[in-house]
Parts: sequence; C-alpha cells; structure tokens
Amino acid sequence: MGNPAIETRQANSPSINVVGANNRIVVGVVGLGFGWGQNHLIGIQQHAKENNVIVGAACDVFDLRRAWALKSAGLKEADVYLDYRRMLDRQDIDAVLVATHDPLHAQISLDSLDAGKHVYCERPLSRYLGEAFQVFDKVKSSRKVFQLGEQSCSAGGWRKSAELVNEGKIGTLVWGQADYCRNGGPGCDGCFLISKEASPATVAWKNWLGPLKERPFNATHFHQWRLYEDYSAGLLATAAAHRLHPHMLASGNPQFPQRVTCISSHHLPDNPYWPKAVGRQVPAHVELMAEFPAGYLLSVTCSWLNAKNPAPALYGHKATLTIGGSGERVELLPEKAFADTVAPESFMRLHAEDVREHERNWFDCIRSGRRPNADVELSIRAQVVLSLAEMSDRLNTTCLFDETTRKVTDGFGREIIPFSYGSAGSI
Repeated sequence: MGNPAIETRQANSPSINVVGANNRIVVGVVGLGFGWGQNHLIGIQQHAKENNVIVGAACDVFDLRRAWALKSAGLKEADVYLDYRRMLDRQDIDAVLVATHDPLHAQISLDSLDAGKHVYCERPLSRYLGEAFQVFDKVKSSRKVFQLGEQSCSAGGWRKSAELVNEGKIGTLVWGQADYCRNGGPGCDGCFLISKEASPATVAWKNWLGPLKERPFNATHFHQWRLYEDYSAGLLATAAAHRLHPHMLASGNPQFPQRVTCISSHHLPDNPYWPKAVGRQVPAHVELMAEFPAGYLLSVTCSWLNAKNPAPALYGHKATLTIGGSGERVELLPEKAFADTVAPESFMRLHAEDVREHERNWFDCIRSGRRPNADVELSIRAQVVLSLAEMSDRLNTTCLFDETTRKVTDGFGREIIPFSYGSAGSI
C-alpha cells in the first residue's frame, strides 16, 4: 500500500449525477440523532453555497427527529424518510452520509454503494470485523468515494507528521502514544437524555435494530446504546477510534496489525459528573497495544475516569514528534545522540481538526477522484485494530491477525472466531 497521507489517484470518478447538475452534490443524511447526525445536516446546509452542495433528503427511525428535519432543515415531507432504502431509490441523491448507531453503519454503506452513491460513514467503520471487510471489498470494487467520519484525519498536524516520518526525519519509527481521557460529564459514551416521546409508537424499533436479534423496545438502549455490548464496543469505538486513526495515518504507511492486546476496567467510582445508566456493560477505562509488521508499536489509552492526557507523540530512534492542540501544530525534537545531524523544527498554524473541513474533503474528492483523508484503506486497518482489541479484552487473550487470510488466532495458533451479531466469538 502507498502512503495515504500524500498519495492521490483517479480510481474513484465523480458520479454521473454530480456532473449533470453543474457539479453540485446532493446529499442524503441517514441518522438524525443529537450527536453527529444533526451536526452534519446543519453544517452542510450552512456551507452549502461555498461547497456547491445541498441536503436533498434525510432519514431517521424516530418521529421526533423527522419532525425536526422538517422544521429545522427546511426539507419537504417527500424528502424525509423513515426507511433509508426508499431514499436510496432516488436518482438525484449523489452521496449518503451515515450517522446512525454502529450496527447499521456497514449495511447502509453497502446498500448506498450498491445504489451508486458515494459514502461518508461516521466512525467506527462497522460494529464487527466481518462486515467491515464487506464494506472494504465493496468500496474497492466500486468507483465511489468513501470517507470515514474521523475528522482528525483532516488536521494538518497528522498529515505533516506522516510527511516527516516518510522523509526519514525521525529515523525508524519505534512507537506511538495516544490518549483520550475525560472525567465523566455530558456526552461521555453518548449518554444523551432519554426523550419522553420515544415509544414503540414513535420509533421504528425493528428498523433501528437492523441485524440484531429482535427484542422489546427499550428507550434507554435507544438513546444510550454506546453503553451496551450488542450495539457498541464502547470506548474502543469512540475515544480510541478518535485517536487511533490519526496516529496510524501519521505513521506514514498504515499497516494491518499483526498482534493486538487490550485490557480494561469497569470500575465506576462515585462521580457527580458521571451519567447514571442501568445495566452498563462497556468498560470505563481501556488500554490497547498494537504491533505492526514494520516493528512499530502503538499504545492507546482511553478513560472516562481521569482527564489528564499526555501529549500525543510518535517516537523515532533519531527524533520525536509531538502533535499539539487539535492537530494544528507539530514539534520535531531530536534525540541527544543525533542533535548534530537532526535539527529541531516547529510547524505551527496548520489546519486544526474540523468536521466541516473533513466534509469538504469528501466533496472535493467526489469531484476530483482524489483519495480522501480517511479513506477505506486506512479505515479497514484501524477497524482491525479496534475489533481485535475488543476480542482480546473480552476473551482475555492476545489476538494475532493474518492480512492474507484475514484470520485471527491466539498466541498458540488456535483460530479465534470473530465476534458477530448473536455471537460472542470463540477460540
């Protein structure tokens, strides 16, 4: 694989619809929750003129959110859908933005690609590993642009770091350190308030469950799904994914992992800022380590129990790179032994992490055929790390990955059956 930080290609061509509409892109948004869905819809509309785009349709399983789209987004009744598949039937929709809960990411992406649409899918790529490879294979065989919703990958600091690594400025890349830590507070794990209007009469529950086993409606699960293993890998799918993708990008040549291990803690001490939830299943603190074929080791620590974050860094044998702020600055600090040959450097006022910039990158790539900043090549490699980390933690083992066969084994060579819907996996 080439370097996704700097490589471009023409493998993805603009859709016929875009060219036929004076280069304007018509977007359909699936998922209008209080997290990214509403943010994307409003943000795309606010920058519609400068990006030459328009939100042509929106979809959600909750009556209240569809009503919000009609009122706040200025859409017509005919442009708001309960079932996303009806939206995909429209020939005027060029691109689909997927902002649902994790179990629907893969299927909506696959259906959208089959319908000839470009796709922007919020992280993670999928709930489970098998369906992640289905999306990867589908994107590779299509002529459509896929962007994962990890906006940190559009920050200048991570991309500059990839250039410096590839130029040999820090010598051999040895290891990387990534952290995402908070101490409770609103939004942790997506613990949004439960709407009183949510009920079996107002939520298309079977549509929301998607590939999951049928069960009675549960308003807590519907709003706070990131706390439950059936719907989410918890911190691994949120905070860890947010740090993992840019760190892998910054390595200059993201690889599939060859070994991943992960441990976690479910300890939840009293904290006035911690949202209360019934039957929480996912851990509140996780630590993963991934080993890549080139010898690079990456450590990621995420916690909702302590807010102190060490500076993100990539350590080479000649120098260290630290990435500051929201990815807008990079410092190169030489090791003492190489101080005479490696000069310290600082890169300031680079593009900071910005979801609007990430959306714009997707739009630009749809028109040009260039490789987006968080393309499917990076996404699948990061998803393998995240999926193996979840299996490692829950099965209490180390997971090894063979990128040729796509098989997972433990340290004794025994095959591990990856987690999937209705299955906790096995060795």
